[in-house]
Amino acid sequence: MTIQINLHAIASLKDKRKIVKSVLERLHSRFHCAAAEIDAQDSKLIARIGVAVVSNEGSHLNRQLDLIAEFVRQDARFFVGRIQREIFSADAP
Repeated sequence: MTIQINLHAIASLKDKRKIVKSVLERLHSRFHCAAAEIDAQDSKLIARIGVAVVSNEGSHLNRQLDLIAEFVRQDARFFVGRIQREIFSADAP
């Protein structure tokens, strides 16, 4: 899943990085998922975060992604723009 966040009134890249680092740490801690800033590192106004979750049940996976998206949306330090989901299956033939 990728999440685009739009930051308001950010004075520097350092301020942006503090916010992004905080979000990533909270995602790791709360959801035990892999998360990283994946694009727009040089932009003060936009951050794109990639999140990966692994599960053997599709319903659990979708529930986790829903919870992660809602968790990020509740952060008042920024506005969540676009969220994209991509689910891969390793079903053997």
